[in-house]
Amino acid sequence: MKETKEKVTKEQEVAEEQEAQNNKDEEVKNQEAKEEASEETEESQEPTLEEQVGEAKDKYLRLYSEFENFRRRTSKEKLDLISTANKDLMSDLIPVLDDFERAMNASEESEDIKALREGMTLIQNKLNKSLQNRGLKKMEVKKGDDFNDEIHEAITQIPADKDLEGKIVDVVEAGYTLGESVVRFAKVVVGAKQ
Repeated sequence: MKETKEKVTKEQEVAEEQEAQNNKDEEVKNQEAKEEASEETEESQEPTLEEQVGEAKDKYLRLYSEFENFRRRTSKEKLDLISTANKDLMSDLIPVLDDFERAMNASEESEDIKALREGMTLIQNKLNKSLQNRGLKKMEVKKGDDFNDEIHEAITQIPADKDLEGKIVDVVEAGYTLGESVVRFAKVVVGAKQ
């Protein structure tokens, strides 16, 4: 009996050990399953590479469209500004044109040269004032000034005295500036070096 009791006890111990081992194996499997499930949820929370590329493309397209709209809008505003500036200039010049027409009509009826000259001077002054109000300035160029190729255009050279060599001998057409930029270079005759 003692042997049977020992046998039963051993069998019970072996069964208990197997059950403990099965419990441990089951715990390990459960733990692995939990880890896999948490990894899957982490992976599902992180966007895939394709999703990231799609988002980047979408951002790029939106920025590109925004920039194109900005470029179109600014070029349209620039054209509008130029046309408005031209419109304002033209509205300033129309009264001068009207004055010229009146002067031409008056010159047909009148033979008073002095009155015609005075009328033309008034019209010229009015035109000059309109252009000066817009920023146009006449360059001050006179005989004996040094030739400067940034603001003068030499149309010819003529033999000149030593004191006029390389200097302006005659001004053929006046030059004009608009702000700081040259609109028309002064056309001058320069003294040639001998």
